[in-house]
Order: sequence, then structure tokens, then C-alpha cells
Amino acid sequence: MLKLNRRGFLAGSAGFGAALVSSGWSSGVQAQESGPIRIGIIIPLTGATSQFGATMSAAAKIAVEDINAAGGVGGRKIEVLIEDDQSNPEAAVRAARKLIDVDRVVAIGGSYASAVTSAIAPLCWESKTTLFTASGADSITKTPHQGYIFRTSPTVTLQGTRVGQYALELGAKSMFFLGPQTPFAQSYIDIISKIFKDAGGTGDGLIYEDKRASYRSEVDQALRANPDVIVLGGYVPDTAVVLKDLYRAGYEGNRIGFSFGVNQSLLKAVPAEVAEGTYSLIPSASEKSGAYKALVGKIGKPSLDSYSCQVYDHVVLAALALSHAGSGAADGTTVRDNVRGVSQDQKGEKVIDVAAALALIGNKKAIDYDGPSGPLAFAENGDVEGVYFRYEQVQKGGMALLKVA
Repeated sequence: MLKLNRRGFLAGSAGFGAALVSSGWSSGVQAQESGPIRIGIIIPLTGATSQFGATMSAAAKIAVEDINAAGGVGGRKIEVLIEDDQSNPEAAVRAARKLIDVDRVVAIGGSYASAVTSAIAPLCWESKTTLFTASGADSITKTPHQGYIFRTSPTVTLQGTRVGQYALELGAKSMFFLGPQTPFAQSYIDIISKIFKDAGGTGDGLIYEDKRASYRSEVDQALRANPDVIVLGGYVPDTAVVLKDLYRAGYEGNRIGFSFGVNQSLLKAVPAEVAEGTYSLIPSASEKSGAYKALVGKIGKPSLDSYSCQVYDHVVLAALALSHAGSGAADGTTVRDNVRGVSQDQKGEKVIDVAAALALIGNKKAIDYDGPSGPLAFAENGDVEGVYFRYEQVQKGGMALLKVA
């Protein structure tokens, strides 16, 4: 994956977005006055983070089918335009420019890798295009986004805290983090190390360069700290290499990763004995809800990852927000100003079905939509509240569920 200085790229992107807006580039600000209402989806169909790309795409298309089958928004159909970010911030920026400038989308959803979201976020808020993201880096919602960002995935702080706490539950006393340069790598080291030190243990870590054939020198450095748990902070390609090097080095302690690095794609990339016993923390969809079960049935899989469920909800939230406005306006500001009105109205009727939600709105009824990804109440900064995690472990070549909490 392309290495970028996040702060420099973010500042450059923000400046570029501001210049384009001031020069009249901001066609995304203009309302879509006729024809289908267009929503952009930027997802990793290729590259290091592509393990969820295909189901993300399928979920977005099903959301459109569900909305349009119910009559669309004010009689207008919804259309999604899906772009591949190639797991690459530069490719994502090109995709975002096209969606905002040429296609004039009212919102962009998907946006999985934090480096991708950090790169496109300034373009979205400068053009007044609502951005729904499944990224975790805390920095994303600390930007001056003026309310145009809604995060449906747990933050890095929450994920790191859960991993640290779980490692302690497993009896670990010493932790070492190994991961590539990303917008969240140092945050993970700081968060998890503090949890261990507060518990009387030790914590440390290092950040490596990705896309290498071996990380043996980094593994050797980690093992000199004598950790009884190693936290894997990379995506599938480099996590596979790190695990192989740990196996060759004879490491017998616990290994814990995140869903972006320890998943079914990883199991296809390494021998069974290399990954056996590795733990994984995964943001959980609302697996017991009717909304989740309905989406699983439509996609035709026994289960779905949280990220694909989030993409479904990104499309639905944009459509319901426009319908809730009742003004006929189709633009990013209208989406931004009405999202909370359809997803966290405590006086509204609880609803999980898109057709039912649109019918209630059409009858001037208040609603509180919960989707397959779970409850969708947002804090003032745009972060979703009340998330769940799946704790899994590689057992006999598969991902075994340990608990949901």
C-alpha cells in the first residue's frame, strides 16, 4: 500500500478542496434537481484491504433495490455509483473528485481504510457532500468537517481498548504491537501499552514498512522484549508475512489481530499451522436483528461482516434523510441536516425495514431507523454510539466465534 504522510496529505487535500470550491469547482453543492438521486460508494474492490469489497458492493446495490422497490425518494429513484479505491489514498481522491465534480453525488459511503477516508474527507466537507465512513481512526472526526462526516464503525480508541482488555483477560502481562505505518498505528501502541502499564505490566511496539517479503528483523526485535502477547496491526498481506516469521521464530505466546488483518482471507494466505490460535477482534453487525437476517438472505451468504452491513446503512440513511426533509432538495447539506432525524428520534417509531420507514415518513410519522449494522445514533462529532464486537479465534483452519460483547 502506498505510504503517505497523513498530516501532509490531509492538509494538502484540504487546501486543494478549498481552492476548488473557491474557484467554482463545487458542483457537488448544487442540488440534483431531476432524474435519479446519485449516491457515491468508494470501497476497496482491489488491493490490501479488499477482503470485504465484493460484499460491500453487493450490499450497496441491494439497498438501492430496496429503496427503489418502495417508490424511491419523493418518486425519484436512487442510483449508486461504485468506485474502487484500490486500497490507495491517491486512487480514492481521484474517485471522490469524479463523484463530486462530475456525478454530483449527494453523499459518499463505504470509505473503509482510514488512510483513504483521511484523504477524501476534506474534499467532501469542502464541497458540502455528506460522507459516511466505516473507518476507525480517531482523527477523522476530529477534523473541522462541519457535520458532514458520520462514522458507523467503532473508533481506534475503542478497538484498541477492547484488544488491550481482552489480552489481559487471556492472562498476558507483556504486550508488543507490530504494524505498518497507518493513521492509527501509533494510537494503537499508545492505547494498548497504557492499558498494560496501568495493570502493572509492560507494553511497547514498532511501526514497520509494509509490502516486504520478510519482517524477521522486526519480529526479532519484538521477541527481545519477551512479550506474552503480540498485537498484529497490519492488513492481510503483511500480517501473513509477520505470522510466518513468528512461526519460524518459534513464538508460542498469544497473537491478537483486528478484522482487517485476521480473517478468512488471511487463512487462505498462510498454512493452517501458522495462523492456528490467533485471536481477532471484529466490529459486530446486529446479528440478532431482523434487518441483519433480511440482508443476509438477500445476499445469499450464511453471515455478513459488519462493514458490508454499514455500507447498506450508508445508502439507506442518505435516502431516508432526503425523504425526511420533505423539501424535494437533493444535496449533501440536506442529507447532513436530516440523518439524526431518521436514526435517533427517541419519539419515533422503531423501524428496521426500508419500505416501512419510507411509508412512515410519507405519512408524516417520526421514525428511529436501526439497520443491519445496528443502532445508528450519532454523537455530536459524528461517531456512532453503542457498538458491539465479535471475538474470534482461528481454530482448525476456520474462524470460531468466542463471544459477542
